Amino acid sequence: MGKWTLVFFLTPLVEMYILIEVGGQIGATSTVLLVVITAVVGVAILRREGFRTLTKGLSRLEQGQVPAIEVVEGLLLAVAGALLLTPGFVTDFVGFTILAPVIRNNIAKRILAQVNLKSPAERPAGAGKTIEGDFRRRP
Repeated sequence: MGKWTLVFFLTPLVEMYILIEVGGQIGATSTVLLVVITAVVGVAILRREGFRTLTKGLSRLEQGQVPAIEVVEGLLLAVAGALLLTPGFVTDFVGFTILAPVIRNNIAKRILAQVNLKSPAERPAGAGKTIEGDFRRRP
């Protein structure tokens, strides 16, 4: 079983256990209310961070730069949003962690360090060129 399979299998189990424990301590209604509040607050922060990332990306485009970090941060914000809308405290914690600009930027830089990005000038000769021609169907 792979690492991600294990994460997707264990996360709901851990979330259910924590929700049951918290519900036993503060009551079911308070627990549900707390989960809803974290989702609402998280989405509000997500919206603000999304606009901030979009603005930074557009600014880089206007300067003729590739907004690679902003694109990855946008994807990370989408993941954070999904986690914040998933009921549970562990997913909320991870979602809020991704919303933190410094942490998100560091994650984005790590992801980009693993990706080989090259501008057209840096590509080998002939790479990405279109070859024009005609073709005929054989009868």
